[in-house]
Amino acid sequence: EVQLVESGGGLVQPGGSLRLSCVASGYTFTRDLMCCFRQLPGKEREGFAAISGDNSNYGDSVKGRFTISQDNAKNTLYMQMNSLKPMDTAMYYCAAAIRRGGTWYLPRNYNVWGQGTQVTVSS
Repeated sequence: EVQLVESGGGLVQPGGSLRLSCVASGYTFTRDLMCCFRQLPGKEREGFAAISGDNSNYGDSVKGRFTISQDNAKNTLYMQMNSLKPMDTAMYYCAAAIRRGGTWYLPRNYNVWGQGTQVTVSS
């Protein structure tokens, strides 16, 4: 069974940084699409960054502030988040599209999800 486990969330002041990690078990990172989503209560999940091999994509809301990367040897996905803003407050999820394709920011294209980690940006 493939599992994704996120960590690294927490409370940070505006302008601060966090690094989220997403460790995969039962699965070896390949070129499958991996994405990071975030969700506010009552809102839809927003895909804001994705990576597949050497290619990455970012949503406009995080471009220039967030960096997605993966360490295949550790089966770990990383999201470095800098210059955090209160609007970044949300539950953050990683997801994998294993043997699937499709538009990177659409949740329906992902078949394995982590449990989420809360990020709160507040002074």
